[in-house]
Amino acid sequence: MKVAPFITVEGPIGVGKTSLAKAISDHYQFTLLKEIVDENPFLGKFYENIEEWSFQTEMFFLCNRYKQLVDIHNHYLKNNEPVTADYHIFKNLIFAGRSLNKTEYDKYLKIYEILTADMPKPNMVIYLHASLETLLKRIKLRGREIEKNISPLYLEQLSLDYESAISEFEAQHPEVPVLRFNGDNLDFVKNKDDLNYIFDTLNQSFKKGSIQS
Repeated sequence: MKVAPFITVEGPIGVGKTSLAKAISDHYQFTLLKEIVDENPFLGKFYENIEEWSFQTEMFFLCNRYKQLVDIHNHYLKNNEPVTADYHIFKNLIFAGRSLNKTEYDKYLKIYEILTADMPKPNMVIYLHASLETLLKRIKLRGREIEKNISPLYLEQLSLDYESAISEFEAQHPEVPVLRFNGDNLDFVKNKDDLNYIFDTLNQSFKKGSIQS
């Protein structure tokens, strides 16, 4: 039996997650779920002083993403209506693992496991990755005031964390297709052919699996 797509687009800061999720939503007429970023009152302080503001920042994101996923389940997924999102809830552990100390992380992990135990799980993941140079260029181009103090070292470490996390996810969830795209080689925002290439890859994945297009 075919099930409705619940597609999440993931990757490090600046790689183009929201742009691609919106393009997929528009192309296939899927409901779009966008993460709350700018509304986080701690984020600007976090980029200035990670050690001081990391726990508050990560807890805000976790609670808001939990509420978003509960709502998306109640209004769409349980009715078998397709959704594409610009994040996967597992990203919380990537960021928390990078910025929290061990005591904070242990507390955070307990809360995370409680909240996500019965949370809806995506049935397809799109993973975008790119070099540090490309990420920094795109962050600068979009010009978010809140991101102006991002450390290149932090961003580079985060990219490595994503690589490890996505490989671990694939090993633990072989039933969930993970489509990888290199942001250094593809510019799906400016190049229509690059975007169509991604759509073609998605279509092939729909045909092979149990997800309806």
